[in-house]
Amino acid sequence: MSRRTQIGVLIGLVVLLVAVYLANRTQMPGLQGVLASDGKFQPLNVDEPQLRIDLLEKLQKLEYSGTHRNIFSAVALPVEPTPEEKKRMEHQYPTVAPPPPPPPVQVPAQFFGYASMKSSPRRLAFFLNGDDVIVVQEGSVFLSRFRLDKIGNDSADVEEISSGRHATVPMVQPPAGEAVPGSQPPSQ
Repeated sequence: MSRRTQIGVLIGLVVLLVAVYLANRTQMPGLQGVLASDGKFQPLNVDEPQLRIDLLEKLQKLEYSGTHRNIFSAVALPVEPTPEEKKRMEHQYPTVAPPPPPPPVQVPAQFFGYASMKSSPRRLAFFLNGDDVIVVQEGSVFLSRFRLDKIGNDSADVEEISSGRHATVPMVQPPAGEAVPGSQPPSQ
């Protein structure tokens, strides 16, 4: 063996010796085995060590009559009023019915079609108001009180400007044989 190998083996043995020493050093000598207990300990004097089943059955028949409360919440549950208190409270405060919800938005025009432009990602919608055809681009105002928000494949979303309420106008198809006002009749 070379001198270098001998030094390496020596260092390895020293490291192993230190590890074994530290592992055995943590144990306390002389405290192995059972510790002696206090000599003054006296067990309880139990005359009848059998279970009292009659008392357990009596306890099982009782039902809890307290309030059921969440123990993790600091807020107590509201107290349920008695029927007399409910009747008195109903007669004490007059109740007023809430106002009915506003009627749905009615758009006085019919949505009958749309077109896409190559120059713009926005679509054009065609509305029929009586005999007038109204062409509206998405985001534009028409009939001076409605804004066309979005055009879908079979409906148009419209917002009433004054109230901010929205409505969906379904696409209707003109009756067969009837030409749309402002369009050219088919040539024969």
